[in-house]
Amino acid sequence: MLRITEYIRKSLDGKKIRPFNGVILIWNLTNACNLFCQHCYSAANLSRAGEPSIDEIRSQIPYLKEAGVKVLILSGGEPLIREDIFDIANLFKENGFNVTLSTNGLLIDEKNIESIKECFSYVGISIDGDQKTHDAFRGMEGAFERSVEALRLVRDSGIKTGIRFTITSQTYRSIPFIFDLALNERIPKIYFSHLVYSGRGRNLNQAEKEDYRKVVDYIIERSFEFVDKGVGIDVVTGNNEADAVVLYEKFKERYPEKAEILYENLKIWGGNQAGVRIADIDYRGFVKPDTYFPLKLGNIKEKNFYEIWNSNGILSKLRQHPRPVEGRCKYCRYLEICNGNSRSRAYAVYGNYFAEDPECYI
Repeated sequence: MLRITEYIRKSLDGKKIRPFNGVILIWNLTNACNLFCQHCYSAANLSRAGEPSIDEIRSQIPYLKEAGVKVLILSGGEPLIREDIFDIANLFKENGFNVTLSTNGLLIDEKNIESIKECFSYVGISIDGDQKTHDAFRGMEGAFERSVEALRLVRDSGIKTGIRFTITSQTYRSIPFIFDLALNERIPKIYFSHLVYSGRGRNLNQAEKEDYRKVVDYIIERSFEFVDKGVGIDVVTGNNEADAVVLYEKFKERYPEKAEILYENLKIWGGNQAGVRIADIDYRGFVKPDTYFPLKLGNIKEKNFYEIWNSNGILSKLRQHPRPVEGRCKYCRYLEICNGNSRSRAYAVYGNYFAEDPECYI
């Protein structure tokens, strides 16, 4: 994830960022969901088959620690569908993990908000545009209002929260609305995820080519505006590390005397971290280099997470820096920043995990 506003602020202050020393694990605890979203990377449905039991989850805790996992993002499907979600979250919390929740918000209410506050350090709620856009994209009339109500309830309960937004050809025109929503509702974080072609997302497109770079330009310009005006909203993007190049170029135009500090910070950040600092366990127990990877490294029902995470093969190549990518990415002077961008997207289009990223707009 590219923490745009944070890196702007720290670079302007002449400070180096601290590299994250550990692994962030996204654990998709279920594939069941109460919505039918067009971009869903796991093609979630109503099935509960294959979910790991809490005992299976508990058995992996020593191996997660051994592998350096520090942060757990509990996701789905819709993770709040699981009746034991708070037991699972508390299990992780009691073992020293930082536990966060990724949700559509529809199941958050007054009855469970205290449990959410007790279990999670952060709650990300997905909103993909204004009411009309969001409801159409997520397949349910009234979903927008319920998600916004959840945002307010989480915010008012003193839990750090943020808006999660996926950039697609159907949603990108709503990005100005999302910025305004965060401002008006006093939401401290916006996370913009670029589309990766996985699950039902294979049927979607990114923003139109002529508009895609403009979309990124807009996000970064609004981020500069937030920093300039002292607005305390963090803007973060993910799944297209070329955003870091645009950030650097725009920062250099504004602050040429401090551009080298930002460049060094972006090198410390390291670009795409799939298989390095990012891991995923899907709802059937398969370990993957990130949420979108079609390649499965192994299953925790057969091997423990530490064994799988320290195996050879594609992980060894993903952990090279810069990565041995091909095509135009191989010769890009910014490869040390972006680290080759999305390998999942490269495979989805070219059938080659180390081809160029088809959605690099640089």
